[in-house]
Amino acid sequence: MSALRVAVFSARSYVRQFLDAANGEAHHGLVYFKPTLDRGTVPLAAGYPAVCAFVHDHLDRGVLEQLADGGTQLVALRCAGFNNVDLKAASALGVTVTRVPAYSPYAIAEHTVGLILALNRGIHRAFARVRDHNFALDGLLGFDLHERTVGIVGTGVIGSTLARILSGFGCRLLAHDVRENPECVQLGVNYVELDELLSASDIISLHCPLTPETYHLIDAHALEQVKPGVMLINTSRGALIDTQAVIDALKDGRIGYLGLDVYEEEDALFDSDLSNEIVQDDVFMHLLSFPNVIVTAHQAYFTSDALRNIAEQTLANISAFERGEKFDNEVGLQRIAS
Repeated sequence: MSALRVAVFSARSYVRQFLDAANGEAHHGLVYFKPTLDRGTVPLAAGYPAVCAFVHDHLDRGVLEQLADGGTQLVALRCAGFNNVDLKAASALGVTVTRVPAYSPYAIAEHTVGLILALNRGIHRAFARVRDHNFALDGLLGFDLHERTVGIVGTGVIGSTLARILSGFGCRLLAHDVRENPECVQLGVNYVELDELLSASDIISLHCPLTPETYHLIDAHALEQVKPGVMLINTSRGALIDTQAVIDALKDGRIGYLGLDVYEEEDALFDSDLSNEIVQDDVFMHLLSFPNVIVTAHQAYFTSDALRNIAEQTLANISAFERGEKFDNEVGLQRIAS
């Protein structure tokens, strides 16, 4: 089998480690570029039949046009989401787009539970206190998860995995999705309209894709319906949440706990070391000022198991494309409507 030359963007050291290991038999020509892919860096991909991109890479029409002009026929996403790709432009230009739809739902679901537990029991605050020899318990009072109501928005593989975990805690589970997942129904999950989920849940966790319909799903109107002191978790896509509306709800107590692994303006922040710089995003810095907020930098997927699966499936997608085979991981225009 011949091999493709692949320009890999956003290529951190761990990306290279796992892709190189997965490339052992395929022998594709992987060339790594540390910068994100955008209109400024797209000339680096000239002459490469395939480009490998991640969630922070920008594949709008302008970038795709330059890729196509440079001979690129395949964009292999090493992630599940594809909201950073103009699929209409890709289709018009004859550029195939593939993704990795399910690399490790356990990684993200488990990180979600980690955020829930840390926020509930103040583990992040307790850790800092004890290091300062402050052993007081004031302000760290939590609640039992047993018999609390958790609303899961989106019950695909990640949402259903979270449901299985939380059922073990004895939680009452509500869900909202465009279609019911039989596995969740079997677990006893009760599917309801979004308004009912918002008003009945002690904890709300978001696991749906970012589409025009779900953009700012949690906005000022939605937050008028939640229980006072609700816990809100987002490990899906940052723009599912209107950040300013969430800040307002934190200030007046409608949100009692907030756990984020994603942020709608994260591209300018996440995956970078800004510890010696002044962060210019005032909204984000305001978010960090709340003691009942935990933000992690899009690391929910970040386990060795997930990275290995991502690398192997990404290389398998590239190999299938090179052989001209049909495969399930192509992202076509039909996904925009579905």
